[in-house]
Amino acid sequence: MASEAQRPLSRAALALTVAVAILVAGFGTIGWRWYSYVTAGASPYDEVGIEVNRHLPGFLRSWGCERIKDRFPRAVPPYGCQPGQI
Repeated sequence: MASEAQRPLSRAALALTVAVAILVAGFGTIGWRWYSYVTAGASPYDEVGIEVNRHLPGFLRSWGCERIKDRFPRAVPPYGCQPGQI
C-alpha cells in the first residue's frame, strides 16, 4: 500500500509553529545567559546578568544570588541581591 502524503500545514499553523520556535529559542538563550552568569561569570556586576536575575521569580533569583555570593564572598552583592531590592 502506498504511503499517503502528509497534508501541508496551513499558514496559521505554520506561523504558530515559527512563533513557538522563536519563543523557545529566546527563553533558552536568556536562560543559558543567566545560568552562565550565576555559575561561571567573571564578575558579579555583569549588567545583562543582573537585569535578567532581577526579573526572575523569587526562588530563581534567590538561588542565583546565593551562587553569586558563594563565588564572590568579598564583593558587594549586585543590584537585586541586596535586601529590599527587586
